[in-house]
Amino acid sequence: MCRKREKKSTVKSPYVAPVKKILRKYHLHSVCESAHCPNIGDCFKNKTATFLILGDKCTRNCRFCNIERSGNIPPPDREEPENLAEAVKELGLEYVVVTSVTRDDLDDGGAEHFAKVVERVKQMSSKTVVEVLTPDFKGSKKSLDTIARSGIDVFNHNMETVLGRYDVVRPEADYFRSLEILLYMKRKGFTTKSGLMVGVGETFEEIEELMRDIRDAGCDILTIGQYFQPTKQHLPVIRDYSDSEFKELEKYGRELGFKEVYSGRFVRSSFNASEIHSNYKKERV
Repeated sequence: MCRKREKKSTVKSPYVAPVKKILRKYHLHSVCESAHCPNIGDCFKNKTATFLILGDKCTRNCRFCNIERSGNIPPPDREEPENLAEAVKELGLEYVVVTSVTRDDLDDGGAEHFAKVVERVKQMSSKTVVEVLTPDFKGSKKSLDTIARSGIDVFNHNMETVLGRYDVVRPEADYFRSLEILLYMKRKGFTTKSGLMVGVGETFEEIEELMRDIRDAGCDILTIGQYFQPTKQHLPVIRDYSDSEFKELEKYGRELGFKEVYSGRFVRSSFNASEIHSNYKKERV
């Protein structure tokens, strides 16, 4: 969820500057800008934003991620839930994605802070749809229950890569633990979502196996995008996938039974989150 984005266009969107001004006003981090997302203008135009809570430093060292790792991270900002809710209200956001760095230094992985943010947003902007994109909380069911009680509309947890690449790409994560998290939240009745990146050394067959595993966990929505190398110190891009291959993966995902599949070079975890949710709701009617 944190990998750096390749620039899609050099055209500056008029919607970006006003949003950034409000983010600075409330001392907030946005994945949209911190990860240089190529879709930033589109999302802000459509009254959608992805907020990064619990600071901008991580306790893990995923080799695809451009967020700084640190063993000395400040405690959660007590004013962040209020500030984020104020920003959502001032911007008139209709769809919000709340994500975070991984905070293994906290007993609950930051779940309670997530919940406070969601609850305050819902209190101040009751019509705003809230999606959370969470870390794995080390698989803690207690932390997941805290998230479940907060009033979220969509639960998102990224698998990121295939089983055979976890030890290289996500050495401190666990493939089967992440699948169990998706299954646990689906059994609680939530719309569930996951994302993966391609181009880090996996085979096409491994991607299809991962997609089957995600679907078997009851996941409703899947996003698939190309990995871009943030710096020379990060994992290299092993392969660039073609548009036709992304289309093939999308077709396969729909055949598996995913309600929505977004697959493409610039697709990201939060890509068109509002539109995806809207389409999903229409299909359920």
